[in-house]
Amino acid sequence: MPLPFGAQSMVAPLRHVLVKAPGTAFAAAYDDPAHGFHHAVSLATARREHARLVELLGQLGATVHELGTESAGPDLVYQFDASLVTERGVVLLRSGKPTRRGEEDLQAAWFTAHGIPIVGRIEAPGTVDGGDVCWLRPDVVCVGRSLRTNQPGIDQLTSLLDVQVHTFDLPYDAGEDECLHLLSVISPVTDALAVVELPRLPSGLYRLLEDLHITMLPVPADEVATLACNVLAVRPGVVVMCEGNPTTAAVLSDHGVEVHTFTGTEICWNGSGGPTCLTRPILRR
Repeated sequence: MPLPFGAQSMVAPLRHVLVKAPGTAFAAAYDDPAHGFHHAVSLATARREHARLVELLGQLGATVHELGTESAGPDLVYQFDASLVTERGVVLLRSGKPTRRGEEDLQAAWFTAHGIPIVGRIEAPGTVDGGDVCWLRPDVVCVGRSLRTNQPGIDQLTSLLDVQVHTFDLPYDAGEDECLHLLSVISPVTDALAVVELPRLPSGLYRLLEDLHITMLPVPADEVATLACNVLAVRPGVVVMCEGNPTTAAVLSDHGVEVHTFTGTEICWNGSGGPTCLTRPILRR
C-alpha cells in the first residue's frame, strides 16, 4: 500500500518519518575536511545515538522508516536536506554543498517504491537545502537565501509550491566551510511558539513572527554550538532535542512544552546536525 504523505508543517503530529542510520561513509567523515566534521567519528557511538533517537520517535507515536541505502558521503544521515514533502508529493532538492549532490536521487527511489509521487525537482544552477525551508503555517513557508540555497533555486521552489513564500537573507557567518541554514536559527515548537537564535535571526523574519503572534524563546550563546536551536517538534508542544542544553530545555518546560532529550555527540554535534536534520517528515497531520 502507498504511504500517506504531506508535511507542510514543522509542528503538526509526526506520523511517518524517514531516517538513515550511520554507516561506513559516516564513519569516514572526518577523513575529508570538505565534510566539515569536528573530530574522528566513533561509529559505534553514532549508531547507539541514532538508535536511541529512532526509539524515542517511536515511543512518541511516529512510524519510523529507514532509507536502507548508502552513499559515498556521510551527510546522508541528515535526511531533512534532500527533499521537501508537500501535500501534492515530493520536491527533490539540490544541495548547495557539492558533496551532497545525489542524495535526492536515493530518496527519490525510496519515495517511488512507497507510492509517493515526485512533483518536481530543483535543477542547476538552482540550489536549495531543506534546512533553509521552514513552514510557519501550511500555507506560509519561509526560505533562507544562504550559502547553500540560491535565488534560482528559490525561484524554482516557489513555482512548485502553491503557498505564500517569504525569503530571508542569512549572514555569511563562518563562511563556506560552515553550514548556517535558516533552521539553524529557528525551530517552531507550536503554531504560536518558536525557539530562536536572535543574533543571527533575519530582521524580516523577526517582524513576520511578530505579525503572526509567534512568541520567540531565545537560546543562550553558550548553547548554540550544542544545537539548542535545532528542536524537533513531534506534535505541538512535545519536542525532541539534544542533551547538553539545560537552559533552553528549562525555558521550554516553563512554557508548557514537554521536552525529550537524547545524546547526540556523534550524530549531532560532530556533523552540526540536530534532530530536525536527522529526519525527513513524510506525514504530519
